[in-house]
Amino acid sequence: MNPLLIILGVIGGIFALVIFGLAFNIIGLWFQSVVSGAKSGLFDLIMMRFRKVNPRVIVVNRITAKKAGIDIPTDWLEAHFLAGGRVGNVVMAMIAAEKAGIDLVWDRATAIDLAGRDILDAVRASVDPRVIDCPNPDVGKATIDAVAMDGIQLKARARVTVRTNIDRLVGGATEETIIARVGEGIVSAIGSAETHKEVLENPDRISKAVLGKGLDTGTAFEILSIDIADIDVGQNIGAHLRNEQAEADKKMFQAEAEKRRALAVAHAAEHTADVEKNRALVVLAEADVPKAMAEALKNGNLGAMDWYRMQNIESDTRMRSSIAGEAPDSSKSGSES
Repeated sequence: MNPLLIILGVIGGIFALVIFGLAFNIIGLWFQSVVSGAKSGLFDLIMMRFRKVNPRVIVVNRITAKKAGIDIPTDWLEAHFLAGGRVGNVVMAMIAAEKAGIDLVWDRATAIDLAGRDILDAVRASVDPRVIDCPNPDVGKATIDAVAMDGIQLKARARVTVRTNIDRLVGGATEETIIARVGEGIVSAIGSAETHKEVLENPDRISKAVLGKGLDTGTAFEILSIDIADIDVGQNIGAHLRNEQAEADKKMFQAEAEKRRALAVAHAAEHTADVEKNRALVVLAEADVPKAMAEALKNGNLGAMDWYRMQNIESDTRMRSSIAGEAPDSSKSGSES
């Protein structure tokens, strides 16, 4: 036999087997859809292969929806698959919503899924409300700390029961916003209390005050209840702040007193310098006296008797000073010499 014919025959056989396998698979899916009452066109199933769509996902989910009483066209399922959506998740969410009496249409369900939200988890949370811890222990903070008007710190933990609002799921704020708003409301409620005892006696006043603020506005959830799980007394923040303020005031007053003392020392030094300056001027003036007297004697303006009387007066002054215990004036001794 011709080797070329043999090679062509082998290739043709392999191709035929591949075509038969694909056709058998697609025919099996088509037959499954027909007997399940959710018929899909055989040609459509074949073309899905060329459009990079998994026909098994489309057929299985269409059958599942049909058995639950929801007729979803094949084109819708295929379009959502091509858009990158989770077809199985959306179908299961619509079935759960149908059983729970929640109005959830295909367009809204696919929009929520394409927005990155878990539509099935949202429907479950709408049917079975979930409880959120506030604050979230995963972020490393165990309590919400607030200070009453009497300065006593209170540490509180709350549990928030929420239900998913399907209508606001697209574009609505997430759980983190609920936790932040509830925490802010608890801090505000404790801070408005005159004493911490009022909060300890009636913890429900916090729940009522926070719940009445409409904290679920603009979020994807509806707050059903806010319960204070635990509340403890912390530090006396008011006394601590007053102590720090007193310490700061003391340092300020000490600095002001030191400033005044330094200013007084500076003034005293200035006065001492002025005294020494004036004393030096006096010494200079007294040094001119002998010169003036000598000039007067020379010019005949001062007689010998006047000179002796001046000497007697100086001697008498030194004697009096010696008796009084005063130190002799160097300037006068200089004039004497």
